[in-house]
Amino acid sequence: MSKKRREIPIFDHPIIETHCHLDYLKERPLEDTLAEMQRVNIERVITIAVSPDNLGKVRELSQKAPWVYGTQGVHPHDAESYSDEAEEEIRAHATDDKIVAVGEIGLDYFYDNADRDVQRDVFRRQLQIASDSDRPVVIHSRDADDDTIQILKEFEGPLKRRGVIHSFTSGPGLAEYALSEGWCLGFNGITTFNKAENVRDIVRMTPIGQILLETDSPFLAPVPYRGKENAPFYIPFVAEKIAEVKELPLDQVLTSTYNNSLRTFFPNA
Repeated sequence: MSKKRREIPIFDHPIIETHCHLDYLKERPLEDTLAEMQRVNIERVITIAVSPDNLGKVRELSQKAPWVYGTQGVHPHDAESYSDEAEEEIRAHATDDKIVAVGEIGLDYFYDNADRDVQRDVFRRQLQIASDSDRPVVIHSRDADDDTIQILKEFEGPLKRRGVIHSFTSGPGLAEYALSEGWCLGFNGITTFNKAENVRDIVRMTPIGQILLETDSPFLAPVPYRGKENAPFYIPFVAEKIAEVKELPLDQVLTSTYNNSLRTFFPNA
């Protein structure tokens, strides 16, 4: 069997998929995706909000199954569409039973889809919601390490739950700061890319007790499915790569990342 046709491994230990976008998946019906996730032993999945337009959709998706959860937040790409109404909606639903975090929020200076001053303001406003509602945060940071650190420092006291910097591709400075402050780092299919040694270096320096597994699907499909639409059920390939890079037994990676996910998003589980 060629590498491209390799079947998805199924592990005895359950996995929590901490970051995907179920409403963006197009390749197969949602019911088929959910069934395949259960087949590969994904116990819980968190689908992530990114804009005022999909806040309600994420809440709707979180009701599709008992093991589907969501977040509420506006991505930096959509910061200019943030409004008082969107803020009220996020705040009103941040503590819903099936909503586990405020996110995806943060800064993106790579694409600069929104004015940077606006991005910073919207980031701060949503961190305040997380602080007020005692919710963890899902952070996006790209080419904005210094400002991300500066803003997170402003919330070191009031933000009790911390959370995750997801799809981590930033430098060691942001990683060191985040890890020292109790944040987790999320890793996905990028860890399998040939030219992503910088990301694997961050995996090596990150304690296994602060790593979360994610796919960010439909983006960033891992090797050997790179080029296809990503899906949450490809997450076992990420677990395998983390174990390889950190030179740890796969069972240890699965157990630790599962417990990290519970601690971050489901502390009462």
